[in-house]
Amino acid sequence: MMASRAFLSHLSRSGAIRSPRGLRSKGVMRSLSTAPQMESPSSVVIDRHSAATPPVYAGSGRLPNDVNERNALYAEEESREMGGVIATVRHDWTKQEIAEIYSLPFHDLMYRASTVHRMYWDPSEVQQCTLLSIKTGGCTEDCSYCSQSVRHKTFVKPTPTMKVQEVLEAARRAKEAGSTRFCMGAAWRELGNKQNAFNHILDMVRGVNSMGLEVCCTLGMLTSEQAKQLKEAGLSAYNHNLDTSPEHYPKVITTRSYEDRLQTIANVRDAGISVCCGGILGLGEEDNDRVGLLHVLATLPEHPESVPINALVAVEGTPLGEEDDIDRVDAFDMARMIATARIVMPRTMVRLSAGRMSFSHAEQYLMFQAGANSIFNGDKLLTTANPEFDEDQAMFQKFGFRGKPAHKGPLLAPAESTGRVQITKYEAKKEQYA
Repeated sequence: MMASRAFLSHLSRSGAIRSPRGLRSKGVMRSLSTAPQMESPSSVVIDRHSAATPPVYAGSGRLPNDVNERNALYAEEESREMGGVIATVRHDWTKQEIAEIYSLPFHDLMYRASTVHRMYWDPSEVQQCTLLSIKTGGCTEDCSYCSQSVRHKTFVKPTPTMKVQEVLEAARRAKEAGSTRFCMGAAWRELGNKQNAFNHILDMVRGVNSMGLEVCCTLGMLTSEQAKQLKEAGLSAYNHNLDTSPEHYPKVITTRSYEDRLQTIANVRDAGISVCCGGILGLGEEDNDRVGLLHVLATLPEHPESVPINALVAVEGTPLGEEDDIDRVDAFDMARMIATARIVMPRTMVRLSAGRMSFSHAEQYLMFQAGANSIFNGDKLLTTANPEFDEDQAMFQKFGFRGKPAHKGPLLAPAESTGRVQITKYEAKKEQYA
């Protein structure tokens, strides 16, 4: 894996990166610099103020749980500033801009990401999710990292879909242990015509939802109609990762196209279900591929509600498990990816996911400081080990963290409620005087 400085140098020589410059969007002058910027003559500042708690949420101290309602609350907001760092929610990022952020000196990147995190979130609140494999093994896909593919000889043996009551019992245990979002995964390429199995899954979703838990599924490709039925059953979120950049993807998977994945994400989003979509580090990708993945996510019509960042857990018998020349993903790789995701998608939850067991508490703290505010806990992530509930609770206590309650929005950022964040609103002159 190329060092970040070498990567930036390569892009500079090739012309892919130029010196930072102002970028116009919606009549607003933006810059990657944290220094004060000159305003565009084609725009006027209609409001710049110290943030205060939105009156409607002042009592609870929480924002709406629905991500669209939450984002609508700040629809007129252009940017935020604190500690010399300017942040904005954008969907027009260029790959060059994201590469510049990703390649910042580590200390500078961490400062920016940590500051952005505090402008938009309460850093002491972390969402806890539990993932259960309700159908293990037997998948027809050829994902080169996956132990559940029938194309690879691994320790995983195919099992039938779990019974509804078995799943609900697992959800009860997760809730008792402190988890507030329960995710169910099935090793399928797609739901397809599995109507009987789909009916059982709808029952699982209804049952878990009735316990007061948020419900997430990852079931492969979905049609728009299937997404609508899941929404009606009470599904909160759907996970469908892009894994890596469009360019590197064919080297990892050949049985499902990148466009297939994007279509499922669109079907989920159109059904009103929150999108959970991220990727995996350690697939033999270069830094440019990590930037490419973030660029796709940050330029979606709506940023994902959550972005899981996984470190490959190499499994013997899979193609990537047999590769000796792939660099191991370390805590700095994870922190750099999480920090960049936090800066370019400020209102998105960034989830520390698979591979967490390989990192010490100190290394995980580095990742939380980079902007992670969600984790998977429990003893397994599909087929790979994960820290147990008790260990995570001890870590939370050590860090001063608390879990985010189910079906409740995130806490308002203390920096916002105390007025330390400067919020700027812009309006183009032609719009103002129309």
